Amino acid sequence: MSDTKTRVVLASKNEHKLEELRRILEPSLPGLELVGYDGPAPVETGLSFTENALIKARAAASATGLPAIADDSGISVNVLGGMPGIFSARWSGPDRGDVDNWKLLLWQLNDVPDFARGAKFVAAAAFVLPGRLEDSVLGEWHGTILRGARGEGGFGYDPVFCPEGSTRSAAEMLPEQKDAVSHRRRAFDALAPVLRSALGLR
Repeated sequence: MSDTKTRVVLASKNEHKLEELRRILEPSLPGLELVGYDGPAPVETGLSFTENALIKARAAASATGLPAIADDSGISVNVLGGMPGIFSARWSGPDRGDVDNWKLLLWQLNDVPDFARGAKFVAAAAFVLPGRLEDSVLGEWHGTILRGARGEGGFGYDPVFCPEGSTRSAAEMLPEQKDAVSHRRRAFDALAPVLRSALGLR
């Protein structure tokens, strides 16, 4: 019996995402080896998470010749009409980072009462098998925006997001706790049967 694994490229240079998706996917798909991508980044011209995830997966598959997966994700705040949405990673400007982004968001919501601070993380997971198949799914993780950052874990908007049913921010959760319920978990759990069927994984 061969121990050879099927290599699939993750269309992201974000090491946090690579680690998180390895934790999510590889235990349930033991025949899968998720590898990082260091090729050219495409211009994300899509108007939705799904469109941008597919753009990234297509680019990685084309550049490497490997099956590719991608996610496009962000936070959607009800009182902001769903923004930052697809602009989450650059909400405070093109050369800013995670802390700048969530600080701006907190400032924008400064006068918003607690009952109106509803939000959700959204992740689109896309899979491209060159010349044969494209598929995508969405996962959502509902909660509220806190009034200040809490926790040292996670990344992105995790320190200011409190999931439904929790008293802790996403950044205060252990990685395995976040992995069990996050938007990426929900999206990639839904995508896993597609990967299993398309790639002949166990």
